[in-house]
Amino acid sequence: MSGGLDSSVVASLLKDQGHEVIGLTLHLFKEGSRCCSLEDVQRAQRVCEHLGIRHYTLNAVDLFEDTIIRPFVEEYANGRTPSPCVLCNQHIKFGILHTRAQQLGCSHVGTGHYVRIDKQEDGWHMYRGRDARKDQSYFLHRLSQEQLERSLFPLEGWSKDRVRTYAQERDLPVDVSSKSESQDLCFITEAGPAPFVERYRPDLKEQGDIRDPNGATLGAHQGIHRYTVGQRKGIGVASTAPLYVKEIDPITNTVFVGYRNQVQWTGCHIDDVHWIAGHAPDASRPYSVRLRYRHGGVSSQFVAQDNKTVYVQFDEPQFAVAPGQAAVFYDGEEVLGGGWIGKNG
Repeated sequence: MSGGLDSSVVASLLKDQGHEVIGLTLHLFKEGSRCCSLEDVQRAQRVCEHLGIRHYTLNAVDLFEDTIIRPFVEEYANGRTPSPCVLCNQHIKFGILHTRAQQLGCSHVGTGHYVRIDKQEDGWHMYRGRDARKDQSYFLHRLSQEQLERSLFPLEGWSKDRVRTYAQERDLPVDVSSKSESQDLCFITEAGPAPFVERYRPDLKEQGDIRDPNGATLGAHQGIHRYTVGQRKGIGVASTAPLYVKEIDPITNTVFVGYRNQVQWTGCHIDDVHWIAGHAPDASRPYSVRLRYRHGGVSSQFVAQDNKTVYVQFDEPQFAVAPGQAAVFYDGEEVLGGGWIGKNG
């Protein structure tokens, strides 16, 4: 329970269904977090008191630091754009949280994620949430069969409006007035990731070249961690036409930029692939691949390089394929799995 609307409604729903419910809240970050902070713990406690259920707080600050924060920083140091929420779900919310729930004698963990799962003869399958605006399957594609076995997603077919109405009807002590929700990282402030990264790696504040695809120097940057592939604003180079970040080279400390048509790729390698079914699907036909959370997906063919790496050929060139981001495979509504975008081309 994060203390927010969705998880609070889930706790109430499960109690309505006759389950014995325990509220568990993760304390993940020491300061400045907008998710799972001490304030969130207090809000979750108030909801549990309202529902008449037990509440426990699990201190996972050190684990979050080692598993999420430091890899996040190193990805930027390596010229990549990290996807920490995917790892947090895999290792924290469906990792240590599941372990603690088992220790408390719980059979399942219910969360407020908008995603659908279904048990079939060959195992568990995952599908997009019915409300496309809230679908969070992209962030859950690395869950295992064992994790899915012990998970409940009561909001799988709900809309956000229905969730707000339910909270009001049950008089839950949560804020139902907000119509917009931040998709930013919970531990990053409005200043953006650069100041956060610099706290851990001040050495990254090193000036380097900004070059065009031909190698001509156009200007200078103050650290590669301030850039991501596809970025347009804040590049620091004047041009008659918009320039976008095309590539980041951490070896030479160089940021390469180009015009939009130069920041297109026909395919990419995807590393450390995880298939929800435990094996790759039939590669003889195309699947849709989402290259970032707000990406609509592109029909693609894939060729397995080995057990953990595939090469994906897009049916149409794609803009800003950023190394480090998650690439997730879909077969219609079903989530097949995914991995991390590696080398483009």
